[in-house]
Amino acid sequence: MAGRDKRRRAAPLEGDEQQLRRRQEEAALLLRRIKGLVRWVVEEVAAGRSPSIVLHRYRNYCSAADSASPSPCACSYDVPVGTDVLSLLHNDYHTSRLNVLLRVLLVVQKLLQQNKHCSKRDIYYMYPSIFVEVAVVDRAINDICILLKCSRHNLNVVPVVKGLVMGWIRFVEGEKKVYCITNVNAAFSIPVDIEAIKDVVSVAHYILVVEKETVFQRLANDKFCERNRCIVITQLAHDANLLRVPDIRWLGVFTSDFEEYCLPDCCLLHLSPEDRRKAERILARCYLHREVPEWRSELEAMLQKGVKFEIEALSANSISFLSDEYIPQKIKQGMHL
Repeated sequence: MAGRDKRRRAAPLEGDEQQLRRRQEEAALLLRRIKGLVRWVVEEVAAGRSPSIVLHRYRNYCSAADSASPSPCACSYDVPVGTDVLSLLHNDYHTSRLNVLLRVLLVVQKLLQQNKHCSKRDIYYMYPSIFVEVAVVDRAINDICILLKCSRHNLNVVPVVKGLVMGWIRFVEGEKKVYCITNVNAAFSIPVDIEAIKDVVSVAHYILVVEKETVFQRLANDKFCERNRCIVITQLAHDANLLRVPDIRWLGVFTSDFEEYCLPDCCLLHLSPEDRRKAERILARCYLHREVPEWRSELEAMLQKGVKFEIEALSANSISFLSDEYIPQKIKQGMHL
């Protein structure tokens, strides 16, 4: 995917002191809310009552059946579509979920007090017999974000794997200067604490977002950024609400690319039953009907043909076909959705 041309100096960020003060105020507010919630739970239990915590459920899309109705689509990150009530009076599942939530909440409290960061896997290994699996911790973190109306990075919980960036950009992370621009083909780790980034300067013509690290490494090996004034990043979408980019464009790969670039039949993979189910569920989402019908057409074509192919299959033409021809041609000719 590539963003529209965004160049020169990035919008000025807050001054260091102002940014630090704001972060401290946000952390202090979260700490007060966490302490208040934990205190209330303890007082309820001590008084012989069962505390109940109400969690709203959200979704950012509705089904095709909903979207076909005459009323406008009401999908929103801000409007709940239902609620879950966690209580000690409910079944074992809700009791366990409340127990996990409170334990994770106490870990987050320590992180904020000590101004430290950790991953959900770090949290899991603190109580592995209780959490059972990392997915349980992941859900608890989501519950806490909903409960406190905040994001994961506000809780100092970071992804296990860092994203990568290379290209025509430089920035400062805390006290460390990150000068990608001095070696545009070298990969640098994206800081886990995005709010510590400041003094961002770029002369890139566009930003290329790649899903796979293998594709990132292919572009680095081919010196893509040296020949194309751009920034290449892998995007860790653990905070989809914060990472929405309305101007982003899908470069591919498309089902039609298989014939367009004369790929051999051996590159085709038959869709599995799970592939079909996923595609059909995505096709039912309202935004594919209202906002990006071209994306829907590509998915429908894939289902009709019953096959797919990976972006790495473009290497069947030549090892550097992706960086030498495919991406530059797509961008130059505006062949994106």
